[in-house]
Amino acid sequence: MFDPDVTGRNYDKIAQWWHEQHAASEYGLLTLRRAMGFCKNTKTALDVGCGAGGRFVRTMESGGFWVTGVDVSCEMVKLAKKANPEHTFIHADICTWETDEKFDLITAWDSIFHLPLTMHEPVLKKLCDMLKPDGVLMYTFGDAEGEHTDTWHNEQYYYSSVGIKGNIEILGNCGLTPVHLELDQFPLNHAVIIGCKRNV
Repeated sequence: MFDPDVTGRNYDKIAQWWHEQHAASEYGLLTLRRAMGFCKNTKTALDVGCGAGGRFVRTMESGGFWVTGVDVSCEMVKLAKKANPEHTFIHADICTWETDEKFDLITAWDSIFHLPLTMHEPVLKKLCDMLKPDGVLMYTFGDAEGEHTDTWHNEQYYYSSVGIKGNIEILGNCGLTPVHLELDQFPLNHAVIIGCKRNV
């Protein structure tokens, strides 16, 4: 079962390894740059599950964004603050974190698939509400509906998804138009979607 404290502690244990492993990685950056290309404004960005604040923060910064990162791992946030003192990083669970700030771009790469199955819709609605008009949301998820646990680095991690159809429906109901959907690691069950908020 999902417990944000357990997930955070699990990532605390591998934070330094994760930081070093992905320091020069291009993982996810092609899709991030694609999402940035849909942005009409490039001022503020939110990175949900920001980790150690490496490649994604650097890429968004190079595109002119001021970045706010949120992560459930305290150690990841410490590393992110140290590496990127000019940006803002917050140790929090996205299920309960609230802000009045609005963003031009929101990313959640390999993070919200750790949410409880029942929290996908409310969290996605929250992220959509946090977008400015013409804002862009990009995130990854499992392509099939359901939940499971898996062992990684000798720890149990929880995963869940509402599937492709569920994600498209939620975005549509929140006023976002899906502009890109890809099984980017086929045959793995890893999907990425980009949605643009309609300026109404």
